[in-house]
Amino acid sequence: MGSSWAWLPAAVLLLATTHAVAAASGIQTTEASVIRPPAAGARYSPGAFREAPAFRNGDTCGTPSPSSSRVHVAMTLDANYLRGTVAAVFSILRHAACPEDVTFHFLAAHHRDADAVRATFPYLDYRVHRFDPARVSARISRSVRRALDQPLNYARIYLADMLPRSVARVIYLDSDLVVVDDVRKLWSVDLARDGHVVAAPEYCHTNFTKYFTDAFWSDANLSATFQHRRRRPCYFNTGVMVMDVARWRAGGYSKRVEEWMAVQKQEKRIYSLGSLPPYLLVLAGEIMPVDHRWNQHGLGGDNVEGRCRSLHPGPISLLHWSGKGKPWLRLDSRKPCAVDHLWAPYDLYKAATALEE
Repeated sequence: MGSSWAWLPAAVLLLATTHAVAAASGIQTTEASVIRPPAAGARYSPGAFREAPAFRNGDTCGTPSPSSSRVHVAMTLDANYLRGTVAAVFSILRHAACPEDVTFHFLAAHHRDADAVRATFPYLDYRVHRFDPARVSARISRSVRRALDQPLNYARIYLADMLPRSVARVIYLDSDLVVVDDVRKLWSVDLARDGHVVAAPEYCHTNFTKYFTDAFWSDANLSATFQHRRRRPCYFNTGVMVMDVARWRAGGYSKRVEEWMAVQKQEKRIYSLGSLPPYLLVLAGEIMPVDHRWNQHGLGGDNVEGRCRSLHPGPISLLHWSGKGKPWLRLDSRKPCAVDHLWAPYDLYKAATALEE
């Protein structure tokens, strides 16, 4: 059954939510379950995670929906973030009112990267779409954090090219988040209104200028790109997006993002934050705003130190550890932030001994 959390004072919310989610999922989170993080370059074996229960549709859902009415969710499969991906999938299924109506699309450099997902969710409806890192590797310029420079971090740019034509709409989600509400509510946003291509929470209180360099803003031709947008250009986080796949293809948006990456790579350094800025250059001021409850982002702190952050006021449907700090690493190090305990009940990882080199 889908549910969401209304705002409570921070201390009460952290305690109440942690116990409620743990009880609902049947997972115990104790000091003894803390493990050491996996070694660099290690790969999770198919048996690295506990098998998730089979989530079935309730009586109000009926039989699983046909393809045209299913909720399609796309995520990447990166060995370094697989533990987060498994937790995210588990959270989506746990809170979906009709979990059998959700289809997952995993973008992976190798099909074997899906072995652990297959073993953990034997009843999952999913597809694996191979992403060739060579497609984007030469276009990537160095950013403030190495993790942001990985080719799979740019795979979302080509999502519309990899999905089958039968998929008209997709939700793209990062691997460092958990969904605590029925994902169909996000899926149901009215993208058709005004012909939007992307819907996402946007944050107009953020200093938008900081996402681009002085070299960008001092170039009248480049900075003019934000003139004549539908609305004021604002920051939005590309880790949670609803995309009209057909409109993305028809508008040549992948090519438009690539063109800005070429400016960065070949002409002058106009940004320093991975795949986000070229998205903003193309879409800021053109997206359909979604309620902030669908991306309580920044829980991983900044991109340099990853310091602890508290929750923002307001209802919550999705918790997102964007930033340097990841909850599984902080929990394993026995130095978690308070918000990391909200992620722990969805962690299906068994032990470090389940890793294979």
